[in-house]
Amino acid sequence: MTEDFEKYLESTNFAENTIAAYSFALRQYNEQYRSINKRNLKNYKIFLIERYKPKTINLRIRAVNCYLESINRSDLKLSFVKVQQKTFLENVISEADYEYFKNCLKNDNEIFWYFIIRFLATTGARVSELIQIKAEHVKIGYLDLYSKGGKLRRLYIPQILQTEALLWLNEKEQESGFVFLNKYGERITTRGISGQLKKLALRYGINPAVVYPHSFRHRFAKSFLDRCNDIAFLADLMGHESIETTRIYLRKTATEQQILINRIIDW
Repeated sequence: MTEDFEKYLESTNFAENTIAAYSFALRQYNEQYRSINKRNLKNYKIFLIERYKPKTINLRIRAVNCYLESINRSDLKLSFVKVQQKTFLENVISEADYEYFKNCLKNDNEIFWYFIIRFLATTGARVSELIQIKAEHVKIGYLDLYSKGGKLRRLYIPQILQTEALLWLNEKEQESGFVFLNKYGERITTRGISGQLKKLALRYGINPAVVYPHSFRHRFAKSFLDRCNDIAFLADLMGHESIETTRIYLRKTATEQQILINRIIDW
């Protein structure tokens, strides 16, 4: 059952991390229930609610619902639990810390990692998308990505980054192939990127809680809206199916709220 589901996910262009998460959820279900029916599905939801936070619960429900789609049993789909939205963003690297971080990396000749955070912060790429970028994409200035159902999303490489990255690739004499490789010449893993970014954050005295791959995607969205208040365009760039998902970037971070409160309130 799980193997067939994994093949289905691969055929519909799900990201590697999503495939792993969805497969885990189905295995978890199969360990407790021998068949797919309405009663077992409701019991599984109760099982999740008793043990996990809403975000995890909804991830597992999305996985099960996706499996139900794959076997043409969408009529059994589970409803999601309500997630209480925070009124602020947490653990997003500030523009000042991003500028400081990239300057430190460049000054210390950590060029590989300099371009890791540059690509994440200026394209809005997910880390699973970042490692798909090839020299050929840098040359043409974009990468076309296909999501579930074959939906096309174009990941643009802005000219300011393209010019700088092409010089780097020329210095490395790299004409083609994946840009971000490990020391063995293989594509670097998402886990490898996350771990090293934490180490570099500590080296430069930046709070490691705000230094992780998705934080730079958040930075991209926040900086984009500061300069171009077109949330529909941003939703397309981010690959969000619903504009409601993108609206979170209209909120300030907790740090920004604190600064604003301190500046405004004088009574």
